[in-house]
Amino acid sequence: MRLAINSPIVVALPGTFSPWERDAGIAELAAIVEDADRLGYDHVTCSEHVVVPAPVAEVRGGTYWDPLATFGYLAARTTRIRFATQVLVLGYHHPLEIAKRYGTLDVVSGGRLILGLGVGSLEEEFELLGATFQGRGDIADDALRALRASLSRAEPAYHGPHFDFDGVVVEPHAVQDEVPLWIGGRTRRSLRRAVELGNGWVPFGLSPEELGRLLASAPIPEGFDVALSPATPLQPTAAPDATLAALTELADAGATIASVKLAATGVEDYREQLHALMEIAGDL
Repeated sequence: MRLAINSPIVVALPGTFSPWERDAGIAELAAIVEDADRLGYDHVTCSEHVVVPAPVAEVRGGTYWDPLATFGYLAARTTRIRFATQVLVLGYHHPLEIAKRYGTLDVVSGGRLILGLGVGSLEEEFELLGATFQGRGDIADDALRALRASLSRAEPAYHGPHFDFDGVVVEPHAVQDEVPLWIGGRTRRSLRRAVELGNGWVPFGLSPEELGRLLASAPIPEGFDVALSPATPLQPTAAPDATLAALTELADAGATIASVKLAATGVEDYREQLHALMEIAGDL
């Protein structure tokens, strides 16, 4: 099981956002990600919400850094760690837009892109952006097929019920032969979508028992990634035994990657936690 980081600073979720993160910026984030890069962490994350209605922000948070700008900067400061959108909402973008913008990021980063993608659930945001909410699942499935046909090709072609194109040029395009597509969600349908149309699954809000039952119900292909997160932030320096127990629980549930959030008092403490977590994971 590999280790990854749910990036601090870039998302302000109520209840998990630490006070020090409010005053931190790209320099602090880069210092953390550079350490994660040197230590061998698999990837860092950045989520997407374009606009969050003020009442919803009280529950979901209102701070969401743009993944493309964030990862473009971090790519120049690192050499091997990967960058996972967790997640882009498919309904907000045309597949060719994703192929061009994130294909360029794959070029800039030297092939380190993971596209985490989701159907989306915030109806108010769909409406504000002029995106289609009803029937978004079918649209997302077609978008995933269109993306797979487009990401690594200079002249993509696709003919589907919602997206139809050929005779076009997309340059630059992704340098990976197959960009990993990880599907977010918490339902059996999201897992089915991930198995059929993607390379991995990024569930949320499920207990280890629920995750285990869902994973046992699906034919998981070889090489398929399951990125799971502990229910609460980890404190490797203060609570190493609890940290090891949380990681073991994820491994037992079927995780190939543990994507964790760390509880820290500041940037330097966070960096110490990164080192401690990697040492603890060596006991698995």
